[in-house]
Amino acid sequence: MKILNKLKVIVLLSSLFLLHDASAQKLWESKYIKLKSDGKLAYRPDEQGNIIPDFSRVGYQQGQKTIPNAPVMDTLYATGNDDQQKIQKAIDELSKIPVDKNGIRGAILLKKGVYKIPGSIKITANGIVLRGEGEETVLLATGKGQRKTIIASGNGKLEEVPNTRIKITDNYVPVGAKYFNVANTKGLKVGDKIVVFRPGTANWIKDLKMDQIEDKPTLVQWKADDYHLEFERVITAIKGNRIDIDNPIVMAMETQYGGGEVYRYTFEGRINEVGIENLALESEYNGDTDEDHGWDAISYNRIENSWVSGVTSKYFGYSCVNLGNFSKQITVKDCKSLSPKSQIIGGRRYSFNNDGQLNLVMNCYAAEGRHDYVTGAKVAGPNVFYNCRSENAKADIGPHHRWAVGTLYDNVVTDGEINIQDRGNWGTGHGWSGANQVLWNCTASKVAIQNPYVSGKNYAFSLNANLYDGRLKGRPVGIVEGLNKKGLMPLSLYLKQVEELKKK
Repeated sequence: MKILNKLKVIVLLSSLFLLHDASAQKLWESKYIKLKSDGKLAYRPDEQGNIIPDFSRVGYQQGQKTIPNAPVMDTLYATGNDDQQKIQKAIDELSKIPVDKNGIRGAILLKKGVYKIPGSIKITANGIVLRGEGEETVLLATGKGQRKTIIASGNGKLEEVPNTRIKITDNYVPVGAKYFNVANTKGLKVGDKIVVFRPGTANWIKDLKMDQIEDKPTLVQWKADDYHLEFERVITAIKGNRIDIDNPIVMAMETQYGGGEVYRYTFEGRINEVGIENLALESEYNGDTDEDHGWDAISYNRIENSWVSGVTSKYFGYSCVNLGNFSKQITVKDCKSLSPKSQIIGGRRYSFNNDGQLNLVMNCYAAEGRHDYVTGAKVAGPNVFYNCRSENAKADIGPHHRWAVGTLYDNVVTDGEINIQDRGNWGTGHGWSGANQVLWNCTASKVAIQNPYVSGKNYAFSLNANLYDGRLKGRPVGIVEGLNKKGLMPLSLYLKQVEELKKK
């Protein structure tokens, strides 16, 4: 497969670079992940059986298919006036034709020029690709008003299939596990889409001390019913009462905190096979702190198995790409977020924001953002930020607030901070920002890495940074191996995991 060959080249070149520099540095391995004699990864469990998760199946089609080159079905030219209606009409007309065997309707090609967009362009059907000719195809968000320039979203929400909920019977299902036992498997079969449900409970929040965040007028203490997590998975095998799943557990299922359950689900309105390619998006603005203008360049939600590729955004107030909580298996690659315009305060400049699950952001660049590679509240992983860079950062990279789980930051470089910590009463009471977060060969000016009191650990391997305590003292220290020590093998955990997946 082409994608496998490309990954092999990347892994080989990375390895050659390290070996060339071996005279100046000693190659080493983590005690948690080692390379066996056959070159495969071996994961060492902790005292509870937790391991570093497998992040290989994130992104478009779980990395099992190459992003398609959709055939051009319509070609448009800029008029220099309002082109929004013309582009929207082309999208709506293309939405009426049937999808092909791969779920694709086709691409709309926007030729070089400036397309003025006073509102939002909306994609609400499967198989639509909006493609430009690179940075000379400019979609310009004109006029005033905070809005999203391109919105790709279906409708509806995840719905539990009635009478399919089954209790997980294991007392503890560790992080990294891809199987567990249930009370029975009646009504389940291989290929079923299921939710692995991890309840929020009052005693869990109490043990996390998130019911006692230092008070202030806007504070919201955590409440159990707000912290149920729904992990979307697919059944790959059934053996008696054991269920095997395609992606790992990234937050332990613990009987003391309500255990876990599984149930089948539907999501009828979710769309797929949508792509935004090779475009520049810009926003008009009135001064560096203006906030009455384009806010998100691209927004995805209620969407799966889709992509954003080769997009450059300039002058937006919030993001280049914003993935909503119902976005799944999205690949964002080779994108740039430049020169955002807003006040430099909370709620602004989240260059590449991910609130969904099984998403991949790779080979991206951000300048002058606040939270350039970031997750939000109750984000159910796994998710990956790979080979991304941030310059002139105004704040930190990492899980931003309220318990994101299972994120890999792999070869992320910033001149700002990367923090995984208890954020306390920042915002409306962000508290513990994340658990089971992994930093692998990352570089930053300084880093705080703390472990939550219960239900997870956070890791940093071969971190090139100054380590500091974080905002709040007295929190458990995260696991740090090889601080300012080069030569960690493999150079990229994500690429190595993908390489092993392709060989199976």
